[in-house]
Amino acid sequence: METKEATIDILNDLVQINNDRIIGYERALRETSVENDDLKTLFSRFIGESHQCKMELGTEIQALGEDMDTDSTTAGKIYRTWMDVKAAFTGHDRKSILASCEFGEDAAQRAYDAALEDDELPTFLREVITRQKATLRAAHDEIKAMRDNAY
Repeated sequence: METKEATIDILNDLVQINNDRIIGYERALRETSVENDDLKTLFSRFIGESHQCKMELGTEIQALGEDMDTDSTTAGKIYRTWMDVKAAFTGHDRKSILASCEFGEDAAQRAYDAALEDDELPTFLREVITRQKATLRAAHDEIKAMRDNAY
């Protein structure tokens, strides 16, 4: 029973990270100017990816007999506060927005890494989490490349 509860906690942590990611990219969409329409398209795609991840995780949580968390993480709240402070000082230029997004993507990678460290995680869930981590890693790398090339 302890393993089941631990698995549910791990999955709910990842749901919360995806909630943070959705909120972060929704904010980035609001802060992105019209001349950066390519970013708006990108951020919308990432929001969709997180909704898919979240729903997949939620299905597994329900299969284990629990309900999916709807909240975000404490770290996510801290991240959004940091974005508020940073935005006040740096503005809403392309490079700053992308840097904030990369910071969020780094946090998501750490959360997925932590989930995969649990030795008792069932194999099929490990595969789901590994696949989702790879999807989010590709997003991270895309954001980083765009940030590095930002003017």
